[in-house]
Amino acid sequence: MEHWPTQLYTVGEYAALGETEFRTELQEGHLLMSPSPKRRHVLGIRALARQIEDQLPGGFEWEVLTEIDLDLGLVPPDQPGTVRQPDLMVGDGLAFERAEDNGETMKAADVLLVVEFVSPGSRRMDYKIKRSEYADAGIRHYWIVDVKEPISLRMCELTETSGYVDKGEVIGGFTTAEPFPMTIDLASLVRRRAEG
Repeated sequence: MEHWPTQLYTVGEYAALGETEFRTELQEGHLLMSPSPKRRHVLGIRALARQIEDQLPGGFEWEVLTEIDLDLGLVPPDQPGTVRQPDLMVGDGLAFERAEDNGETMKAADVLLVVEFVSPGSRRMDYKIKRSEYADAGIRHYWIVDVKEPISLRMCELTETSGYVDKGEVIGGFTTAEPFPMTIDLASLVRRRAEG
């Protein structure tokens, strides 16, 4: 884009922009640009996506996607909207496919789990703003991963009355039954190279 747009966008208008040369999101109609992620961030996303994919439950078409636009559905379609690009999300693969086939943005209603990896400049965004938005969008599970040593993961679960409640922060490895049974090895998300 030669000139950065200054208008407020609906989700449909944002989608019509197509691919841009920058990584963008839409927050209450405003275009946000973010820098490219760092190496540890990218390696962590890839490794966690593989671990989750290997443990997806059978009997349902769950799918793991990374860095795809997600319409949070916080306002009517004709109002300035909010579209995030979660680092990782798990949701209904059939619904995702239908949205893509229809030229639509993925919908928060079809998402079970969203994961954000904290970057040096995104701490407040991930822990406060996105946490609130994802809760308002009705996404049942939100994980925040910090790839600084020691790698940690904060689990948040949606309640019916008060948004997300923290289910705790873990370091190393952990086993959980929510959103489905899985064991995650955080220590292996980003391996250090041995010198020598």
